[in-house]
Amino acid sequence: MPNPSRLRAAALAAILVLSVTVAGCGSDAGDKDDEDLAAQELSWEDCPPPSEAQGGGEAPSALPNGDRWQCATLKVPLDWDEPEGDTIGLALIRAEASGAEERRIGSLIFNFGGPGSSGVATLPAFATEFAHLRTRYDLVSFDPRGVGRSAGVECQSDEQLDEYFQQDATPDNAAERRTLLEDTKAFNSACEKNSGKFLPHVRTTDAARDLDLVRQVLDDDRLHYFGISYGTELGGVYAHLFPKKVGRAVFDAVVDPTRNPEQGSLGQAKGFQLALDNFAEDCTSKQEACPLGDTAQNVKDRIARLLEDLDSLPVPGVFPRELTQTVAASGILQALYSQDYWEYLTEGLQQAYAGDGTVLMLLSDAMNGRNESGEYSNSVPANVSINCADNKARYTTADVEAKLPQFRTASPLFGDYVAWSLLGCTDWPVPGAADDPDVSAPGAAPILVIGNTGDPATPYEGARKMADELGKGVGIELTYRGQGHGAYGSGNKCVRDAVDGYLLDGRVPPTGQVCP
Repeated sequence: MPNPSRLRAAALAAILVLSVTVAGCGSDAGDKDDEDLAAQELSWEDCPPPSEAQGGGEAPSALPNGDRWQCATLKVPLDWDEPEGDTIGLALIRAEASGAEERRIGSLIFNFGGPGSSGVATLPAFATEFAHLRTRYDLVSFDPRGVGRSAGVECQSDEQLDEYFQQDATPDNAAERRTLLEDTKAFNSACEKNSGKFLPHVRTTDAARDLDLVRQVLDDDRLHYFGISYGTELGGVYAHLFPKKVGRAVFDAVVDPTRNPEQGSLGQAKGFQLALDNFAEDCTSKQEACPLGDTAQNVKDRIARLLEDLDSLPVPGVFPRELTQTVAASGILQALYSQDYWEYLTEGLQQAYAGDGTVLMLLSDAMNGRNESGEYSNSVPANVSINCADNKARYTTADVEAKLPQFRTASPLFGDYVAWSLLGCTDWPVPGAADDPDVSAPGAAPILVIGNTGDPATPYEGARKMADELGKGVGIELTYRGQGHGAYGSGNKCVRDAVDGYLLDGRVPPTGQVCP
């Protein structure tokens, strides 16, 4: 059975595709403060345990050399159009560089995606993975505004979220469509009731301006940056707004900046179908018998029948909840993010066929930010809030019904599920900013843009689009022929050498390089 804590760490670093002040951490909006925010000094302290909004758990353990993780709070304007008005606290975390001071380059700032992932909770989980980069950088991450301890958006209670995530997200008739719309409206209304003051100020452009203030307060002339998944969109927006401040930057698991929500969701439906195809082929191609079916098509047909059966007859999951069709689908999606979790998907499907939904529900809980104590992080509320503030499009049930054939062609298994998620911003109280983000960055330093041919959540084609949009001489494209969401975390030596060579030694790889 999968380890819930390990799954939660994986979910923190993954895209959420479908739709209290503590010492050393962030705070809600404060009083007017006229001081120069760029001149503020940070008070670094040992990190406390992650808050419920960050996902809960234990305080980060010491680093391999015995150093402690340090946390601090940065004051940023609530409204960047009124920089001398109210402020909010931005939660930061760092591990100071382990190498000699004279070789230190500066800070390397990470954003792990979502939007909605807590960088403060996520970075320590990947300390070993980034240990080599720490030899010359302070490793730094943060909770973007609206996330975790950085004025985290609050919507519904844990009990309400349990019901919300078990709803039927693929309605088959008018009554089920009405229920889905009513549930979506209730969730969105709760966000407005509990966090209405912050909802207009969680756009990616706001987060990019926060990022530049982080750079200034950390005393770096340029921003050295590692963006993953949505973090690539944030990095692209930063590069557009501050091209002359870009230092050494890497974008991994790249969001296509040219696509609107419909196009992006259609691409993800294709991406997850490809990952499912690869999973089924992998299972049936091994010497030992695949426990899920004799052929790849048989494996996929059995999964489709399971989801169809669960639509009308759920099975027991994590007591007292049941494994519904929607919960099972989100659990399968979570496992397809990484080839490392295919074994859990195999186990979960075997159990579900036998009437036990425990493993698939644990996978779904990881996707939705629920820990084993029944507490939810605010990753989903933050995800919805940021996406709806960024994206101008608002879809109706008629829109979705018209697009269903396209989505079903893209993915027979996930098409309906992804298509109906387009309703997430319907009735959202804040208008969206744009059709798609502007990431053009003429004059910026080279940015290494890595596309993974088997990436389900941010399809490979997005890397080329991002490189093109950044501009000639700025976007340097690297291809990894692999599986899973992202490339650096795969451990592929070719990818590691290219990334480390650029970040640590300033060696820009040739654009178009391919890593097998």
